[in-house]
Parts: sequence; structure tokens; C-alpha cells
Amino acid sequence: THLRLAKINTAYSRFVPREFLRFLNKESIIDVKLGDQIQKEMTILFSDIRSFTTLSEQMTPQENFNFLNSYLKNVSPVIRQHNGFIDKYIGDAIMALFPGTPDEAIRAAIAMQKKVAEYNIRRQHDGRQSISIGIGLHTGAVMLGTVGEDERMEGTVISDVVNLAARLEGLTKLYGAYIVVSEQTLFGLDRPNQYKFRFLDKVIVKGKKDPVSVFEIFDGNAEEVTALKLETQTDFEKGLLHYYSEEFAEAEKCFTVVLAISPQDKAAQIYLWRVKHFIEYGVPMDWEGIEALTEK
Repeated sequence: THLRLAKINTAYSRFVPREFLRFLNKESIIDVKLGDQIQKEMTILFSDIRSFTTLSEQMTPQENFNFLNSYLKNVSPVIRQHNGFIDKYIGDAIMALFPGTPDEAIRAAIAMQKKVAEYNIRRQHDGRQSISIGIGLHTGAVMLGTVGEDERMEGTVISDVVNLAARLEGLTKLYGAYIVVSEQTLFGLDRPNQYKFRFLDKVIVKGKKDPVSVFEIFDGNAEEVTALKLETQTDFEKGLLHYYSEEFAEAEKCFTVVLAISPQDKAAQIYLWRVKHFIEYGVPMDWEGIEALTEK
């Protein structure tokens, strides 16, 4: 009986993380009740495969399952290695929680990008298309507990932090970044300058009223991309200073220099388009340099 119970608990742990039980101060899944909850400061990591819908349309249902399980088998252990745990898989997306420091979440995100690069080498060797993932990170207070009803419940995390982390992941596509973090996550790091990062924008994302400053961490990028961003970082930052000072002609010169060196820099492309627009049409009376975005 004890062996069977041990096996059952082991099986349940594949569906309900042990960390979830520990935070609720429960020894076993059978001790969990509907409505059990606890509030805790955590960093939420949300990752998604880019263009997965297009990719999946080229595969059979069986091939889709095989691909997802192969991908998840490669990147999921990285989260645990950095003291995080996976709350749920949502198709090709991963939602992970880091109850420790934001540094652990950042290092996990960088390691995930590097693992995907290794995974792509094997896919290319097998004649398959390479993939890329976007990762969003945000830090704040979350409620971790159980929801549902007596016959069917599940563990989940409820917080605006989760929504914003998902929105930040969506912004990776807009800015051509692989890892986008909030100011709360960046400034919660022990030593932010140990990472390669740059300010991206101050935005109001869909579903939010308050603006948030977002940053790109590019340590996990390919070496050649990282080198270009480092080479152009001074001009990019000068362009931002001029932009927020409403010195749009000077900002245009800076972003033009960035794009002459790194033509694929989407963030610089966005700012160049904005400054040209403001030079031609002027700035709204209530402009504060905050962009209201409707992207995912």
C-alpha cells in the first residue's frame, strides 16, 4: 500500500508541481482543498514559439505532438535548473514561476534561448525548419492556489503579473527582441549591469491602464546580433534621449546611424518611423512619450 501511494504521489507530481504543494504547506495532493491559496512575490516567465500556427499547419496532428514534446523536453529542464517550476503548458507556450530572485529567471531565459539554438542545429541536420521563441518576464505579487469546483479543480496563479508577463512576450515580436523584461524585473536584479540590455520603450499594453518601461536583454542572442547591438548601443541611447526631449531631427540622425550598421534592428526602425512622423505632422499636445499598444 505504501509503495502504491508513493507511486501515485510521484505520478501526481508530474501534473501538480511539488513546489505548488510546498507553498500551500501540503504534504500530498490529497491534502489540497478548493480555495487553498497563498500570496507570494515571484517572477513570471512566459515563453512562446514564434509563428507556431504556420509551423503546425505543415504537420499532421501526430507530428505536432511529437514536435512539441521534443521541444519541451529540451527547454523545460532549464527552468528547473534555475530554481523555477512550470505552472502550465498552454499549447506551445510555457508559463513558469521563479519564487527566488529575478536573476534566476533571467538566467533561465538566457539559457532557454541558447538551448533553442542547440536544438535548431539538430533540426537543421534533420532537414527541419529552425524555430525561435520569445520570452517575457515580470515580477510582482501573485496569488497561488486552487480554483474550480468540488468535482474538478486545478492549481493556478492569479495576478496581473501573469497577464503582463504574457503581454511582454507578445512585444518580443514587435521589437524583434528575444527576451523582454519589465522595469520591476530588471531593477530587482542584484547586478543588472552583468547583463547586456537596453531600454526599449515606455508602453501601455492591452488590458492595462498604467505605463510600464520595458527592456530588452540580448545575452541569449546569436553572437553576430549581440555584436551589432553593442556596436550601435551608444547611438541608439543618444537617439532615445533626443526622442524623449522632442529633439526629433537629432533623434532621426542617431537612428539612421544605427540602421546603417544594423538594418534589421526593429526597435530602431520603429523609432525612426516615429520621429519622421512627428517631424512631418507634429506632436500631440498631451504627448508624454508613452505608446499605447494593442498587440498580444
